[in-house]
Amino acid sequence: MNDNTEMMVPSRTTVWLAPVGTAVPADCTIAPAAGWKNVGYTPEDSLSFSTEPAFQEVRSAQSDYPTLRFQTSDSATVSVDLQQWNPDNFKAVYGGGTVTEVTPATTPKTYKFVPPKIGARTEVACLIDVEYGAKKYRYVVPRAFQNEGVQKQLHKGAESRLPLRLAVLGSDAGDPFYILTNDESWAVAP
Repeated sequence: MNDNTEMMVPSRTTVWLAPVGTAVPADCTIAPAAGWKNVGYTPEDSLSFSTEPAFQEVRSAQSDYPTLRFQTSDSATVSVDLQQWNPDNFKAVYGGGTVTEVTPATTPKTYKFVPPKIGARTEVACLIDVEYGAKKYRYVVPRAFQNEGVQKQLHKGAESRLPLRLAVLGSDAGDPFYILTNDESWAVAP
């Protein structure tokens, strides 16, 4: 049945990051508590969540088409550009690192960012909140890993963004990602 109340046109999106294991709110209407940090401003068109299942085919002499197709793996990614330059966001896009104050006695002070060494990247948990009127959707990623390089455009007179590209990680317990919503169209019929 055609029903335009089941459409989604995001009016607000928010991305939150936290250390792996930080408590996730029980539903999509509760604001994330201690440990979760909002990454701040993001461009209107930069946030995406993608899944990429991989399949293998079996071909048979009796058919011009595959006779069996089965899934061999799955993966998912979160991609968003961050507009705010701060220590937390730099650590997020580089997969960790350290920020230190190198001239504590001077004004203005100077700070130093050092990206993580090989093998020292850290995993993060991620929440993506998407709102459309009263509808709320929350993507929950318990474990993710920044596994792409960082390319920033540093053009005179143009906004420079920090590219956050997270690969969803799985484990032997729990879901690699899930979605919470208060959308009434999802109500399960009795």
